[in-house]
Amino acid sequence: MQRQSSRSTSTATADGRSGQAPAAVTVFMCANCARTAQAPTSAGRPRPAVAELSWPWPVREILVPCTGRLQPEHILKAFESGADLVCAVACQEDNCHYVEGSKRCARRVDYLRSILEEIGLSGERLMLFSLPGTAAEDMALAAGRPAPTPEHLDAQLAAVRDRVMRALDGLPPNPLHHVQADEAIVNSCQEDENDED
Repeated sequence: MQRQSSRSTSTATADGRSGQAPAAVTVFMCANCARTAQAPTSAGRPRPAVAELSWPWPVREILVPCTGRLQPEHILKAFESGADLVCAVACQEDNCHYVEGSKRCARRVDYLRSILEEIGLSGERLMLFSLPGTAAEDMALAAGRPAPTPEHLDAQLAAVRDRVMRALDGLPPNPLHHVQADEAIVNSCQEDENDED
């Protein structure tokens, strides 16, 4: 289900986190939001042109056909892998290719925030953003009508990026990242002890 975008990397470093370890950010992005309209052809849809969020540091972006297909384990795995912040970027609810996909994603994000609170990670580490979808625009092109272009898209993309940067400033590093580092040290020490025997 998950396909990593070509411009993503496995870790993200945010500058300006005074004295803290580099931040890791994972973004699950719908392939149908914040893009130009595309008319389906008999050969299928062309590869989606992903919206450029112009991150000031490397961010792991995972392109999904619909954020409604995100399962709790996908998001929890991102945190387990050390992400300080995870974002889901969905279509606006009234323009989703999968009709209920954006609503389903919003319900899952609310549910996962409550789980994150219960386990002490903080629900603020999981963010949901809505950008213009393209269901109506794609249908217009398929019917031979001109497709409207979303207004102020650059400003909306910049707002997403700025909110993520502000959220990172207020968050401590993911404590699971430290647990993994501690476990790696313990495992390394145990391997050294075994080698000496």
